[in-house]
Amino acid sequence: MCDQTFVAATFGPCESCDKASPLMNIYIKTEAINYCSFCVEKMACQGLQAGESLASLKRESESLKKKLDEERNKLNDVELNKVAEKVEVLSALAIKTRRVLKGHNNKVLNMDWCKDKRRMVSSSQEHGVSLPCTWVMACAYAPSGCAVACGGLDNRCSVFPLSMDPNENLAAKRKAVAMHTNYVSGCTFTNSDMQLLTSSGDGTCALWDVESGQLLQSFHGHTADVLSLDLAPSETGNTFVSGGCDKKANVWDMRSGQNIQSFESHQSDINCVKYYPSGDAFASASDDGTCRFYDLRADREVAVYEKDSVIFGASSVDFSLSGRLLFAGYNDYTINVWDVLKGSRVAALFGHENRISRVRVSPDGTALCSASWDNTLRVWA
Repeated sequence: MCDQTFVAATFGPCESCDKASPLMNIYIKTEAINYCSFCVEKMACQGLQAGESLASLKRESESLKKKLDEERNKLNDVELNKVAEKVEVLSALAIKTRRVLKGHNNKVLNMDWCKDKRRMVSSSQEHGVSLPCTWVMACAYAPSGCAVACGGLDNRCSVFPLSMDPNENLAAKRKAVAMHTNYVSGCTFTNSDMQLLTSSGDGTCALWDVESGQLLQSFHGHTADVLSLDLAPSETGNTFVSGGCDKKANVWDMRSGQNIQSFESHQSDINCVKYYPSGDAFASASDDGTCRFYDLRADREVAVYEKDSVIFGASSVDFSLSGRLLFAGYNDYTINVWDVLKGSRVAALFGHENRISRVRVSPDGTALCSASWDNTLRVWA
């Protein structure tokens, strides 16, 4: 019963006992099975040893988890800011708005840079493409720059080829690649245009073949909506990280579909996860108003970026090219810039008139783009 996800409750005949009752949609690998709650409980109890019960096993699991945390805490000998005490303090940053991009008539929910550093896609009618739903939550440029992927409340993620010909009907060339059972919250191409990674409100992530639309691998482990994902920066890397409403950040092996590391220190939904440029760590942004930094080699959280004056949730994070700065967008319309090593805030950027939905550093590291619910994007440098 470990490789499954309960997606929604429906009503109909149980596939085990044939009784009409409320059903749970259970995904075992990629196959959906509808069982009633009685049959689910009966399946869970199968194989229990004498004297065992689900309650006793749960208590034992919690006890083992507590012991594991205690052993891990014994190794937490020093925090990142203590190690960085002798590192030079950053000089004042002169970052300001260089361009305001207008054209959307509603909230801008996402954006992505093209690798050529000159173009970007935002989650609306880029190139005049009409989309199947108005609330587009995810968008991504293909590595070649010749296509974009986008998805949202229609539960699908579609790929559009791009053309500079204004008369070409790009909507007619749209290819539906991914299909989830709930909204698509995030998408990214792997290191080629041929594979697409998606996250969804159905609690799963999935890897898809762009050409055939075939599901290559599914990732089950979150117990609530997955809100964000990020692919490891190495071209030979086979891992990605995801974060969601279960307050967990999970690291996955794309080849096996296994959850290889899990971090659970936030107090509320994780809205965004982003790998450190070296791929050895990642940052997360949460509704609890904090951003956190996790070292994958140490298997633990090593820094928290917070201030008493920051009381609104953090919606998005991204690193500078060097990894020294962490840019974080917040629901109070600001972007805070944090010193990754020292844990201190070094700048606050003002200009947007509504919550920040996305911050992304350009591929060459020379600019930052922010998307906002004020219908605009801003380029900072």
